[in-house]
Amino acid sequence: MPEKSYFTLDEKENVLSVYRQLLRNSRPVLRVEDFNRMRRLISEAVETGHYQRNKQGINPVVRNLNTALILCDRVGLERSMLISVLLFNLVVSEFLTIETVKKEFGDDIAQLIRGLIKSNSLYAKQAAVESENFRKLLLSFAEDIRVIIIMIADRLCVMKMINHHPNEKYRYDIACEASYLYAPLAHRLGLYSIKSELEDLSLKYTNREIYDQIAHKLNETKRNRDKYIMEFIQPVKQKLEAEGLHFEIKGRTKSIFSIWNKMKKQKADLEDIYDLFAIRVILETPLEQEKADCWKVYSIVTDMYQPNPKRMKDWLSIPKSNGYESLHITVLGPKQRWVEVQIRTRRMDEIAERGLAAHWKYKGIKSENGLDDWMNNVREVLEAAGNGGALELMRDFKMDLYDKEVFVFTPKGDLYKLPLGATLLDFAFLIHTGLGCKCVGGKVNGKIETIKYKLKSGDTIEVLTSPNQTPKQDWLNIAATSKGRVKIKQALNEQQNKAAEYGKELLQRRFKNRKIEMEDGVMMRLIKKMGYKTVTDFYNELADEHIDVNRVIDLYLEIDKKENEEQYETRTAEEFTLQKEPDESKEDELVIGGDVKGIDYKLAKCCNPIYGDEIFGFVSTEGTIKIHRKDCPNARHIYSRYRYRVVNARWSGKMGSKYVTVLRVIGNDDIGIVTNITSIISKEKNIYMRGISIDSNDGLFQGHITVTVDDISSLNSLMKKLKTVKGVKDVQRGSIR
Repeated sequence: MPEKSYFTLDEKENVLSVYRQLLRNSRPVLRVEDFNRMRRLISEAVETGHYQRNKQGINPVVRNLNTALILCDRVGLERSMLISVLLFNLVVSEFLTIETVKKEFGDDIAQLIRGLIKSNSLYAKQAAVESENFRKLLLSFAEDIRVIIIMIADRLCVMKMINHHPNEKYRYDIACEASYLYAPLAHRLGLYSIKSELEDLSLKYTNREIYDQIAHKLNETKRNRDKYIMEFIQPVKQKLEAEGLHFEIKGRTKSIFSIWNKMKKQKADLEDIYDLFAIRVILETPLEQEKADCWKVYSIVTDMYQPNPKRMKDWLSIPKSNGYESLHITVLGPKQRWVEVQIRTRRMDEIAERGLAAHWKYKGIKSENGLDDWMNNVREVLEAAGNGGALELMRDFKMDLYDKEVFVFTPKGDLYKLPLGATLLDFAFLIHTGLGCKCVGGKVNGKIETIKYKLKSGDTIEVLTSPNQTPKQDWLNIAATSKGRVKIKQALNEQQNKAAEYGKELLQRRFKNRKIEMEDGVMMRLIKKMGYKTVTDFYNELADEHIDVNRVIDLYLEIDKKENEEQYETRTAEEFTLQKEPDESKEDELVIGGDVKGIDYKLAKCCNPIYGDEIFGFVSTEGTIKIHRKDCPNARHIYSRYRYRVVNARWSGKMGSKYVTVLRVIGNDDIGIVTNITSIISKEKNIYMRGISIDSNDGLFQGHITVTVDDISSLNSLMKKLKTVKGVKDVQRGSIR
């Protein structure tokens, strides 16, 4: 390690002790070679002046080693997180570059360090979090959940290091930030021991008198408290052993911060607070017997001591959203004192102590907005926030973190979780979009309720539907969940698209009945002339019979006749002057007419011709030449109605451009099918994906994928490969929409 002069005597003693613990505890994920390598890098950085104390005098070696040990012991073993913490300051001090870290330690560690640098740079000017910086900080957190875990562990480390720091304002700012920001985040992630310690230290630095008073009284009563715990535990222990259970049972005093909160809430002195501690029973039991054994312990304890039903908390049947599982009951123990008993298994205790770092996602409950969704929503919340005070923003955020949830059942007994405030309409859309679109109300615990009914935990919901029901615009004000609103918007858009499709089909039938061929260009000019902003709006009006179809056809014929009389009454294709582009030296890939290059042309969007397709030119009303494929859907119409405006065209034999085309893919709506499709495209040489849109309905999906290709052979090869993807039913060329 670095030389003596770099450390104080206390720091040197701490570093040696922590280093040995870290080396021993992290052995499952870090090799001795890893440690030696990082030790050498840190020593070299110190010797070359790259590893200096910060402006508050905190030693980075001491801080990073202790943070790594907190992660190791209080969160869990994760190689990338531990190495990132130890290398972070080497990159910040420019002793190492991100590229070097990526090359020697891997891309994952480099990405984590980038996130940490981004977050820590917000503290460059001052310790207290300003409103804008706070928002940016959490935005960076949302990119990788491990960044937030490292920052929480680091903040606990700093809180421990500043007990005797001479700058009182610095201590106060750090403590407030930990209380408003890091403790709630630790709670949300299930890091309860870290959360409690952060809260205790925050109270210590912001209200030392109260902290010392409670700590002193707890020390004074420790002997009596320990004696009472043993008196309570002994008969329970004997009974559990008689049942053949394998377990650990212990008493745990509540945190000073939680005691202070209870004193304020009950407006009582410490002597009047009886439930200062909890008894924890930790079972060693197989996974399949966990719940049964926990309830067996519950039965034994409540047989011995009178339970308080109002204080029972069952997180076995319904775990918390952060994965916490446990069974809590408050019983009346000896001397008529209330005692909380927590019953859990070793696996549950591991999750309770280390949070989601130990168990990132729990199963067995169909959740609408789990941790991943919450992290994604952080961005929306912060970006929508105003420029109010930092503390106000933190309080709002804290409320969101502790927001409650409701748990409801289907008539078959399936359990679903939604946010507090969710309506019956939200529940219908959570079950299935089709069910939501047809929802007219529901039966809640056997009683008829409207779609506006706000769900309560324990409700049994039966959704009532009608085949005549369709989504309404005001449903967006009834739905309380973002997922429900998104589905309603999609349904409303789908309704509009269906109506527009019906209007278009109606017009096409009338054209066909009057034996008139419809040209898209003329129709677009007619729609614009009638004052419609979009084609969809026009066809919707047709479908709703707000426009007379015969009048539309008459206007179409007038426009078409006028354009033809003005420009093409007596001219043939040979009489058109083929306009060359200003740069006549440009090598063109097309030959138009007899043998002319450099002509001003456009590739038609209705068929997207690419190099190698059989093609022809069509002189448009604007005077430019549009290149179509010979098998274009509009080719037959063009040849039959406007043969005099058709010119020959062929590829010159010089290839070099990229051509945009659209593939229409139809298949089963299976998990992973889109990923498999895009993976194939990304592996194709010289083929690039520019966009993708997916529509899903009744188990099938239809996707339009925009790609750029060199020629027809590359496109045919890609289509052939896409057809081999499991679940894909058909792949065809489409038009750019």
